Amino acid sequence: MATASTAPEEGYVAGPATRQRKKEATQELILDTAERLFAENGIYTVSNRQIAEAAGQGNTAVVGYHFGSRTDLIRALVRRFHESVEPKRNEVVAQAMGSTNVRDWIECQVLPITLRFEELGSPTWFARFGAQLIGDPELRGILLAESWGDSQSLHELQEGLLSCLPFLPAQIQPERQDCALFLIIHMCAQHERALADGVPTIRSTWNELATGLVDALVGVWTAPVTPA
Repeated sequence: MATASTAPEEGYVAGPATRQRKKEATQELILDTAERLFAENGIYTVSNRQIAEAAGQGNTAVVGYHFGSRTDLIRALVRRFHESVEPKRNEVVAQAMGSTNVRDWIECQVLPITLRFEELGSPTWFARFGAQLIGDPELRGILLAESWGDSQSLHELQEGLLSCLPFLPAQIQPERQDCALFLIIHMCAQHERALADGVPTIRSTWNELATGLVDALVGVWTAPVTPA
């Protein structure tokens, strides 16, 4: 029995939906490639041309065409990761509502991130990319703006955590938040690098890393404050 051909007929012109899917696929490929190259080689050493060539794009201007400036590309990478984390964070924050246990709220900080890396499988690159952002005075602002800007769950998480720490002076709270952020990002980056390189680690899985991170962060947030 003859079967109908699924190949487009001669003269076929892709419709808007097909073109949009192709555009989105190209953008995802560029983001994946940029994230990997930034993580492995450093943000400032990788050019748009190198990203385009590594992504198999004949047009070396394709990165600028889809994402504009280098800052816009970095912003898109941060936004993509945090949008993928947000659903799980919404879930765990909803479960923690009303808790007076510091550990519950710190788990809300850590678990959505480590679970996302677990889902992606090894190798991943975002943690090593993020570690560069948090250590750069200019790029740090992009990381914070794209992850905190529109995230209701992060604001609810912070309010819930601080409600458990009435002894913590307001002027010390940002310092503790910085410590927590640095610890989460850099420990994830270290674990990510070890998994990619096949190097043994004390915490062999993302879940085990999360447990260790939460333990450490409970100490960070509840540490006594030495009077000035």
